[in-house]
Amino acid sequence: MNRDQQRLNHQLDRWGEKLPGWANRTLRWLRKPSSRWVRIPIGLLLMLGGVFSILPLLGLWMLPLGLLLLVQDVPFLRRPTRRALFCIEHRWKRWRRRRRQSRSVAS
Repeated sequence: MNRDQQRLNHQLDRWGEKLPGWANRTLRWLRKPSSRWVRIPIGLLLMLGGVFSILPLLGLWMLPLGLLLLVQDVPFLRRPTRRALFCIEHRWKRWRRRRRQSRSVAS
């Protein structure tokens, strides 16, 4: 396993801990190497469903979820995905910190 794969797995493990128990278990099962033949079709179907986001139930939320499943099997997507996850996590923490500060000032 290369360095990008290890870092991506570490990030996904951290994100998985914040999910409800059933979602975390499903994510861990899908990320196992033996689940490759389930992960690839589900990832492709999610991305295809995201393209048809104008229909009910289908939406843009499906695109990143499908990408996260496919990134396990497509090496050249690992580094950009890992960087995007890091950026999203950093911005989320900064936004929450600012929100907490503005609430304490308003009180």
